[in-house]
Amino acid sequence: MPPVLELKGITKRFPGVLANDHINLTLNEGEVLALLGENGAGKSTLMNVLYGLYTPEEGEIYVRGKKADIHGPNDAIALGIGMVHQHFMLVPVLTVAENVMLGMESVKHGFVLDREDAATKVRAISEKYGLEVDPNDLVGELPVGLQQRVEIIKLLYRSADILILDEPTAVLTPQEVEGLFEVVRSLVAQGKSVVFITHKLKEVLALADRVSVLRGGKVVGHADPKTSTERDLASLMVGREVILTVPKEPAQPKDVVLKVENLEVMGDRHRMAVRGISFEVRSGEIVGVAGVQGNGQTELVEALTGLRPVVNGKITLDGRDITHETPRVITETGSAHIPEDRQRDGLVLGYPIADNLILNTYYLPPIASGLVMHANVIAERAERLVEEYDVRTPSITTPAGNLSGGNQQKVIVARELSREVKLVIAAQPTRGLDVGSIEYIHSQLVRKRDEGAAVLVVSAELDEVLGLADRIMVMFEGEIMGIVPAEQATKENIGLLMAGVHPEAGKEAA
Repeated sequence: MPPVLELKGITKRFPGVLANDHINLTLNEGEVLALLGENGAGKSTLMNVLYGLYTPEEGEIYVRGKKADIHGPNDAIALGIGMVHQHFMLVPVLTVAENVMLGMESVKHGFVLDREDAATKVRAISEKYGLEVDPNDLVGELPVGLQQRVEIIKLLYRSADILILDEPTAVLTPQEVEGLFEVVRSLVAQGKSVVFITHKLKEVLALADRVSVLRGGKVVGHADPKTSTERDLASLMVGREVILTVPKEPAQPKDVVLKVENLEVMGDRHRMAVRGISFEVRSGEIVGVAGVQGNGQTELVEALTGLRPVVNGKITLDGRDITHETPRVITETGSAHIPEDRQRDGLVLGYPIADNLILNTYYLPPIASGLVMHANVIAERAERLVEEYDVRTPSITTPAGNLSGGNQQKVIVARELSREVKLVIAAQPTRGLDVGSIEYIHSQLVRKRDEGAAVLVVSAELDEVLGLADRIMVMFEGEIMGIVPAEQATKENIGLLMAGVHPEAGKEAA
């Protein structure tokens, strides 16, 4: 039996970049093929070629043994190929059923939308594959994990049996990731074939039947998850030995830099998201904030950075009350902010890299003198930071939106950590990044700690918090369940706190 999908010699070029270099790849019926590689390795480009969004300069695609001419997504869909993009393609104000039927609308009486028919089909697909989505729910009110299920239902509604999932776990909580894995296993058990694009090694070993690794636009190897280790895959992916643990010396904490007292912050739905919490972060230490996403961490960070008003309580930065200050004043007081959504809050995607590197200093000397900005200074600074922080780009004039996710994050890290700062607030600093980028950003956060900054890291990745933090603060439903020294922290006792359970041992008073 031929493979359900075969790519032969696929080559795709962009100005200054050979994104796919004569790539050969096969996918068999009823299997999960993990396509592993660093950000910018060419994974998404290859799948966009397969889905008809890009036209390759060379190469052929075969579907079920027959040569396929794919000139757009409609051709791919007609061949049973569907793709869930990293950034979802959903309309928030429409229901699940309405989103699913977009472009394939059911009608009755010749012109009336048949929402009931679409809802019935969505419900049947949901039950068959264990997707558990109500077709009448508004998409904008669903958590991210359920929105992703809606995207998968859209493909199944169009009879796709080759499913491409592009970085599907980048914005999911650990619980949502496991739910997605169950869905994928259900799909494969019923004959579907899945290309799972990722850079997360644990996920590859847990889910994939086979692994193909891209690096620099080429296939550099294949692996069997049953016999491979994380270290094997990381070395193949990056092309060198990768340190999977965070190397750091014991912390030397000194004076309190950030002091939070009885802080209360309102969430978007007019419910208190942060409920009277108090804590401190000292110079020379990393405090990690653990918790399932949605327990007040986002609102806490927004309050600390001036992006969300404080209802009650007090925030002090280096002895200065910044409770009701603007983001600019907080930045000028000595705070750096790596936001959790790099595209929405961290970058202006249409601006060149050079301009994104001065978003919070464009009005200060030596970048500017009064109303005059100095282009040569901006360019020299950008060239230096791009090299120093290993931002991979053809030019400093390249728009930030053209970079891979990992390189976008490096631009933000370069902008924020190249300044003299007293406090670093890093929210989900490695979300969606590959092991090489993760290793680099972790090293930069540890460097800032060792230079004497206070560092607050908020992450939904428990392994990241355990690896980086000197103390771990756990949030649950807007409250601090406990603050645990790193040497006493385990997945078990932190996990209990994340679930709202107070273990008696290993806990400081919050």
